[in-house]
Amino acid sequence: MHLKHLTLTNFKNIAGASLDFSEKINCFLGNNGMGKSNLLDAVFYLSFCKSFSGMTDAMLMRRGEDFAMAKAIYERKGTTEELTLGMARGKRKSIKRGGKEYSRLSQHIGTFPLVMAAPQDIDLIRGAGEERRRWMDMVISQGDARYLDSLIRYNAALEQRNRLLRAGIVDHMLYEAIEISMDAAARYLHDARSRWVDELTALFHRYYSAIADTDELVGLTYKGALHSSPDGTLSSLLDSARRHDEIVRYTSVGPHRDDIEFTLYGMPLRRSGSQGQCKTFTIALRLAQYDFLHRSTGMSPMLLLDDIFDKLDRDRVERIMTLVTSDEFGQIFVTDTNRKHLDDIISRTTGDYKLWSVSDGTFTPINLPDDNRS
Repeated sequence: MHLKHLTLTNFKNIAGASLDFSEKINCFLGNNGMGKSNLLDAVFYLSFCKSFSGMTDAMLMRRGEDFAMAKAIYERKGTTEELTLGMARGKRKSIKRGGKEYSRLSQHIGTFPLVMAAPQDIDLIRGAGEERRRWMDMVISQGDARYLDSLIRYNAALEQRNRLLRAGIVDHMLYEAIEISMDAAARYLHDARSRWVDELTALFHRYYSAIADTDELVGLTYKGALHSSPDGTLSSLLDSARRHDEIVRYTSVGPHRDDIEFTLYGMPLRRSGSQGQCKTFTIALRLAQYDFLHRSTGMSPMLLLDDIFDKLDRDRVERIMTLVTSDEFGQIFVTDTNRKHLDDIISRTTGDYKLWSVSDGTFTPINLPDDNRS
């Protein structure tokens, strides 16, 4: 699968852009704040119906404008597909596939698989468990529709239970009715997360070793709520915690509290890892995520690399370039402020490539002297 063409109007600082992409390497060169990451965020949005940056839809519209639009043409499983995104202040956003609007945006997730690596990935290591749960849910949902459905059902039931707790209701029959629904969804979430972490760990070790070129002992450990359940159910945990939850007025146990622990030589990475080790760790996670999605969806996801070479030594940068330009990866979008990095990536590919200069939301093609392929 690859993105063939993208048209943007009033998306962040991009007043208007129309770009045709290479099936392999697409590079964007420019200073910080010029619009490189904004273009990648638009591509991300079309896959996930939300911004990678976490901005609200209203914040994505160009300053002073009341609407934003994006139109994309993909080649997917041998068929040309069109996606359109429309936003207007005070109105519900619209995402259409082939001119038909989705009845539920969750139906779209996983249809156009994508992996994005960016400086914000350090939050996976240094941030709270919520960051890692969000990442876990985003990846698994792309290849498992049942997981996404279970997650939606669990979160809806969780909100019901929390409303009862906030209201001070102590009717145990009401709680038990809600907890039956939570338990069924929780078991699938727990099992899917356990399988995913096991599979991802093997892939991750391969990429970390390839980038670091060392025998550093790194690890991922799934910290699931059901691991502490005496009978393997969420119901028993909720029942034991109900009196405590009635006092604090929120649900204190369940998959919404799950986490993944990242370690280096058995110690938490957030405390023991250097900047270079943490950066290597997150990039290896993203490449392992790519590999997982390729296997689970049967498609080559788009790979977006946003300014990832900072804080890495020359050797690690070299090894990352060797990996991402190999035949294992499909279409790649990469941004940087360093022209040498992008030229090095281009020089390694035997396939098609394109290079743009980016300034104030404007994208200008750069043709290299020996460029006969773009």
